[in-house]
Amino acid sequence: MMRFLSKVIRVLYVIWASCWFIGIMLLILPFIVLASFLGRITGGNVIYYFLWFWSRTWFPLVGMFVKKTYVGDHSDKSSMMYAVNHTSYLDAALAVGQVRLPFRPLGKIEMQKIPLFGFIYKHAVVTVDRSSARDRVLSVRKMIDTLKQGVSILIFPEGSTNTTGQPLMPFHNGAFKIAIETQTDIKPILFLDNIDRFPEGKGLLALNPGRVRIVYLPAISVKGLTIADQNTLKQQVYDVMEAALRQYRTYPEIPVQA
Repeated sequence: MMRFLSKVIRVLYVIWASCWFIGIMLLILPFIVLASFLGRITGGNVIYYFLWFWSRTWFPLVGMFVKKTYVGDHSDKSSMMYAVNHTSYLDAALAVGQVRLPFRPLGKIEMQKIPLFGFIYKHAVVTVDRSSARDRVLSVRKMIDTLKQGVSILIFPEGSTNTTGQPLMPFHNGAFKIAIETQTDIKPILFLDNIDRFPEGKGLLALNPGRVRIVYLPAISVKGLTIADQNTLKQQVYDVMEAALRQYRTYPEIPVQA
């Protein structure tokens, strides 16, 4: 009986969360359509203020309460390369409400196919088709141009959702190369609880309310670095993020192979 009631409550909660998710999106959609005519940079910046409203409204409405922790200086005023760990589909929704505007995330082009959401995604994200070498080169050019326009870039350096049970997966090189080429500092950000609020691969009924902690780590300078320092920078960012994640969460031990 208790199991049945628990399932009913979960279903009702998901319906509630989904209705608000779609409802707020429909509310802001006309404004996003109008803003899309203002161009990639100006229009994109306007779109993100509406997405900020959507995120800041939806999370508390569904009982997910954000707690932010700042480590060190957080008075970032210039464009940055934000590096965020990736554990859940909630990561992008949280980012648009909690990362300093203006910014653009790098995202998979396949997400454009989702009805309604795909239109917003197309005008709010620097997309990349990882199966196309030409498209990967084009996305790099777009990111460099975006940074030069004073707009920050947000990347998930792991490249895909981490389901390993460990703090991080290996990082890809691209973002670190761009950061060095454009002399853009990297600011690591940790999403600690999205994996608990909406675990990957467990279905929509796994969505649940609770705390959502964010940790903003100090920016890592790339001043004076060259492409030869790319791997060193990547490892530095990885080590900083992994150490901080282990400070806030407990992870299973990795078995020692004989």
